[in-house]
Amino acid sequence: MTLLLLSACARTTGGAAAGDAAASGGPSGNPPAGDSLVLRVEHYGGFVGTNLRVGRIPDISVYADGRVITPGPQIAIYPGPALPNLVVVQLTPEQVRELTRRAQDAGVRSGTDLGRPTVSDATTTRITVRADDKKYALDAYALSEAQSQDPTLTPAQNAARGKVAGFVQELNDLSTGTAKSQPYVAQQVAVLATPWVKPGNDLPKQPGPQAWPGPALPGEYLVPQSKQGCLTVTGAEAQTVLAAAAKANANTPWVSDGQQWRVSFRPLLPDETSCNAFRAPQ
Repeated sequence: MTLLLLSACARTTGGAAAGDAAASGGPSGNPPAGDSLVLRVEHYGGFVGTNLRVGRIPDISVYADGRVITPGPQIAIYPGPALPNLVVVQLTPEQVRELTRRAQDAGVRSGTDLGRPTVSDATTTRITVRADDKKYALDAYALSEAQSQDPTLTPAQNAARGKVAGFVQELNDLSTGTAKSQPYVAQQVAVLATPWVKPGNDLPKQPGPQAWPGPALPGEYLVPQSKQGCLTVTGAEAQTVLAAAAKANANTPWVSDGQQWRVSFRPLLPDETSCNAFRAPQ
């Protein structure tokens, strides 16, 4: 991660409508202390199954201590590994402050109009900034799916969306910059469980059922209609579960109390403490 990339961010300005800002105006650029979340870009909604909406990993999470956590490269096989690949790089305090200022310039504040393109079933990009004990959020519907010059929007709305999209691209460039990344080692993990269904017969032979090494599945139902449960595993038990998951794939059946479950493992990020982190937005 270099200051050159941050300088590129500084040249991108914009404006948009805030989703749930705690106050009008923008952040001053002073991030909170410790490992509190400073900036996040994530997606929600869209035409995907309910099970896939829960526990989505944010595109980028920046913390006050300088950690930047993003999804890393994913191996192109099916079924994929049970554990998602998350990586972390380190910024300086000055770089973190620069990012919060760039977020303000990009329009993460109240009062600017992004409009709503006439695109169906698209995702919403949410950019969240926390500074000076306040939270500012910007929601941009169909930011990547809509035309860059949507004829149903005003020139001002298209211009604002372009600036927001530019800022998001700068953040993506930042997260894949020159700094050496390290694997993100989670201290706790959320386990999302649904009843296991045998996949099609066209797949290569898969490992057989594995004994579940953690608390009884499925936990609390977050999505009752699809029987998707969630539980949080912490401490030494979390490391046992993560070690078992590292040897499994996404279709591995896990046996808990005599029933087979399909499990998605979601390492919790530093600002997340339980399955409640996945309740909104969905």
